[in-house]
Amino acid sequence: MILTASLEDYLEAIFQIIEEKQAVKPKDIARRLNVGNSSVTGALQALAKKNLINYAPYEVITLTQTGETTAKDIIRRHEVLSDFFTRVLAVEKIEADRAACQMEHSVTREILERFVEFVEFVEVCPRGGEKWIAGFSHHCNRGGDPDACEKCMTDTLDELKERNQKESNGSTLHSRLDELFPGQRGKVVRIKTRGHIGRKILDMGITPGAVVEVEHTAPSVDLIEIKIRGFHLSMSKDEAHGVEVETLK
Repeated sequence: MILTASLEDYLEAIFQIIEEKQAVKPKDIARRLNVGNSSVTGALQALAKKNLINYAPYEVITLTQTGETTAKDIIRRHEVLSDFFTRVLAVEKIEADRAACQMEHSVTREILERFVEFVEFVEVCPRGGEKWIAGFSHHCNRGGDPDACEKCMTDTLDELKERNQKESNGSTLHSRLDELFPGQRGKVVRIKTRGHIGRKILDMGITPGAVVEVEHTAPSVDLIEIKIRGFHLSMSKDEAHGVEVETLK
């Protein structure tokens, strides 16, 4: 389904308002997007014709199943791009979100997946990680330093040798996914659960090498909310307990 950039913005706004307030009215959308009521009405009618929302004058607006799926795809594009700008290019969050808003409407799925893969590569590669990002930020602000590059390479080789030695000795400490705190990220090392639950975990995209971030834990309902490959997912603590991860700094 082809949507204009404007209609995608409206659909994204509707989804976000529902997440925040559980109900959407035209005035909420107008306030969120800083547009007039007539513009909102025209957009809502267009989205309803495409079977993306349920809309009638003076009634609460809801998303259809197709509309919810489409909105989540739009939001994923935005978040993947924003993550790339902040985590790889060391761009400030506000500027990253602004650029993501402009680019999210035209990026293809194939290119989007490459963004995801590159962010993961930077996070797990021995030459990458937070130190690499900090070094790139320093380079952009103050220029390159050949001596610093040589030291960085030496330190990276030393750290890699030390980590390989620990792994060969079986002394590397891994965690279970359910042991991570909100905001922590980890690289999936192995899936220890077998059977249909193990297959379910793999179907969620939780595979060895993938980077997963814990967003929220809800002890009262035994659920963990995670983010992986730009998707927001929920899984039980029992499922998460079967995922072994290496915590990323």
